[in-house]
Amino acid sequence: MPDAEPPATPLAHVMYFEPRIPGNTGSAIRLAAVTGARLHLIEPLGFDLSEAKLKRAGLDYHDLAVMDVHPSFDAALDALPTSRVFAFTTRATTRYTDVEYRPDDILLFGPEPTGLPDDVLAHPRVTGPVTIPMLPGRRSLNLTNAASIAVYEAWRQRDFAAP
Repeated sequence: MPDAEPPATPLAHVMYFEPRIPGNTGSAIRLAAVTGARLHLIEPLGFDLSEAKLKRAGLDYHDLAVMDVHPSFDAALDALPTSRVFAFTTRATTRYTDVEYRPDDILLFGPEPTGLPDDVLAHPRVTGPVTIPMLPGRRSLNLTNAASIAVYEAWRQRDFAAP
């Protein structure tokens, strides 16, 4: 595939807080490439970025996605000082569909086994926690499935216009 210029304004900023599973991050790279979202990874990562599972899940989309790696949550937020931050958690009561998304919004997701820690959810920059409804008794969705649902809702609200 030919190299593509990143959109001047991303569809949204997808932020993975300390992701641990390389296949999920590879799938998020693919999600960013096909939607124009910008992917942000917050260290420490639970894998090496050259890991085969990450590359396999991202297929040949790595050159079409825009991705940044940040040494900490605060550093990531400092890079996006005016962005609203929507923290996705099963503990929220506001549904992801109740938000009117803007192109500079951050869609924040926690690590696969635990979700976002309390100190991140309570961070003063977090605009609000949001949830994706599930059947009772279910623990969580796959990380990139959840990010995909949120990104496509943000894009749907823009009538799927190119970023």
